[in-house]
Amino acid sequence: MGSLDSYLPIFVLLVLGVLFAALSIGVSRLLGPRRPHAAKGAPYECGIVPTNELPRRFPVRFYLIAMIFVIFDIEIIFLFPWAVIYDQLGRFGLVEVIVFAGAVFVSFIYLVADGALDWGPARRARSFGSEPGRTTESAVRRVGAAGGRAE
Repeated sequence: MGSLDSYLPIFVLLVLGVLFAALSIGVSRLLGPRRPHAAKGAPYECGIVPTNELPRRFPVRFYLIAMIFVIFDIEIIFLFPWAVIYDQLGRFGLVEVIVFAGAVFVSFIYLVADGALDWGPARRARSFGSEPGRTTESAVRRVGAAGGRAE
């Protein structure tokens, strides 16, 4: 039973955290005012009142940008302890960090090449000869069809 005693403070802290969260949500629902109206449901953008109704769903690119920021935050969190004990790790630590940073950098280059940071309207690649309404007959003048005959 001695080894389980060291986990008791962690368990007590977990229970207290869950109780605090549940109590806070419950009290705010019981005591908070319930006066819904359109202004509360409208998006707030730095004091600018929206002029048109925005779509409810975010584009997938928004989540890609968010994931890029999370990945770089995690990389910084992993690099800080490495920088603190750099002298103790030696060449092995340097190689490991270079491999880690390389993997993150390659994935970032892939996302940039894929267009994850392009926020403007979607650009369509223009391919010649695929315009609607344009056919071979309308693009190429047939010799002999215009009155003259090629021999």
